[in-house]
Amino acid sequence: METTRLRASLNHEFQLLRAAIASADREAMVPCCPDWTADQLAHHVAQTYLHKVECIRLGAFPENWPPEDLDPDPVAVLDEGFAALTAAFDAHDPADPAATWHDPDQTVGFWIRRMAHETVIHRVDAEQVAGLELAPVDEDVALDGIDEFLSLFIGFFSRKYPGEYGSALLDPDRRPLAVAAGGSTWTLTTSEAGVEVERSEGARTATPVAAVTVSGSPAEVLLWLWVRTDDAAVSVEGEGEAFAQLKALRKEATQ
Repeated sequence: METTRLRASLNHEFQLLRAAIASADREAMVPCCPDWTADQLAHHVAQTYLHKVECIRLGAFPENWPPEDLDPDPVAVLDEGFAALTAAFDAHDPADPAATWHDPDQTVGFWIRRMAHETVIHRVDAEQVAGLELAPVDEDVALDGIDEFLSLFIGFFSRKYPGEYGSALLDPDRRPLAVAAGGSTWTLTTSEAGVEVERSEGARTATPVAAVTVSGSPAEVLLWLWVRTDDAAVSVEGEGEAFAQLKALRKEATQ
């Protein structure tokens, strides 16, 4: 996606997140992250934003993290983090260098994309903990979020750190697995060395050769990948063992 579109989405999603946190009980538990309260969710997001500011400023990952002097108020700390993040983005070209965990892309633009999608998922968390109806996720944003999740969180991480993917790469089901949404299909092929991910355009292109296909609207698939909805939210076609393999990969990617 273009940087300007990602920045617009980031701004929009942050405002939704902020409003949800402002209306939530600070001690209410986040449904999809039961170890967090609404207050802890807000501080996690703020710390995440501030961490990226430091990655840009230092050109390296900050040490002695997280900081201990953040505002205890959940809305105030969100505002502090977001203001610092957007100021850092405003002060740099997307091609400027920044320390990231994705070896091929060490740029500010990487963090613009990553924070746009991070904010979508935690906005959903905030709306759920506040008991609000979920606002829609724009289709183009959701599609880019699916691509990021499959290509980076499953593809890149599994190949760079195969030992951390545990049983998902131990004697894996090598048959192609497919995820389809919005006219795109991502085909995943698993080996002990990691997962290769290929995206193709045209609805259901890879489905005939896939052992299982998970499909739905872009928003439904995105939230399923991030374990913000259950299996009933998507359509599953294919074999149970292959579906279990896909869910095992998803589990490791969201640890």
